[in-house]
Amino acid sequence: MKKAILLLAILATPAFAQQSTLDSVRSKGFVQCGVNTGLAGFSQPDSKGVWKGIDVDLCRAVAAAVFGDSNKVRYTPLTAQQRFTALQSGEVDILARNTTWTVTRDTSLGLNFVGVNYYDGQGFMVHRKLNVKSAKQLNGATVCVQPGTTTELNLADYFRANKMTFKPVVIEKMEEVLNAYFAGRCDVYTTDHSGLIATRASRAPKPEEHIILPEIISKEPLGPAVRHGDDRWFDVVKWSMFAMLEAEEMGLSSKNIDQQASSTNPAIQRVVGSTGDVGKMLGIDNKWAYNIIKQVGNYGESFDANLKPLGFERGLNRLWNQGGLMYAPPIR
Repeated sequence: MKKAILLLAILATPAFAQQSTLDSVRSKGFVQCGVNTGLAGFSQPDSKGVWKGIDVDLCRAVAAAVFGDSNKVRYTPLTAQQRFTALQSGEVDILARNTTWTVTRDTSLGLNFVGVNYYDGQGFMVHRKLNVKSAKQLNGATVCVQPGTTTELNLADYFRANKMTFKPVVIEKMEEVLNAYFAGRCDVYTTDHSGLIATRASRAPKPEEHIILPEIISKEPLGPAVRHGDDRWFDVVKWSMFAMLEAEEMGLSSKNIDQQASSTNPAIQRVVGSTGDVGKMLGIDNKWAYNIIKQVGNYGESFDANLKPLGFERGLNRLWNQGGLMYAPPIR
């Protein structure tokens, strides 16, 4: 009987003793962030090995909020098929890897999406020499696509709905997918429209030889995710992203935040931590948002630094009051 009671006690212990993600991150001294293996504008190391991109900036924002130091991040490059297991297993603390928010991923995979940091949709890129002007002309085409993605599912749905056929060339690693497409093994490369723009601008030997077709065949709200069951960490990551959006709307940037910190505007005072206890409510320092804005910048700064040079336009990713969809709840 005593053995049975002891066994029950051991089995019950982890539920109460399990360390929270925030405590774990603090203990090890850095945020472990799961990112793309290399997608320009979102997450890719530069020539010096420094990771850059809007997904990388989200990770840096969380580090700034937790530690007051945006550099306290380590990056784990993940393929599309590796990404969810890495988050579920605890290998990474955040998945910031141009990942589409869907009901299946939000429920059965045990993920919590903290929001959307890029509104996207799936498209097609083709070799210019094929003289194709529309996706409706792709009947019988050979299409390069990565497995384990919404892209693969949308591709099948689109061709079926339009009574067309295609020959898939399914390759897991991004580098190999692109090599196959550029070598002419497939007529078409399909992924998120953002990925097509980034790939053509940064990876195509001759960008002018490739056309991005006009059709957008899906909704792809891309955003960071954390594990189910840890609301405090969910809050920290979520509000770190919102702080970047709110800062842009309020006109706060890395360049003027020190000047604005002395403002008598109550909303700005809350953001910079001069009044209120927003940081304490999150379990972090009250200057959390100030640190994000000072060290990482607002959302617009991140977009302009990482995506604009590749030819991206803000489009749906403009702020809500500028005709876009980007909207942050009030920090109050």
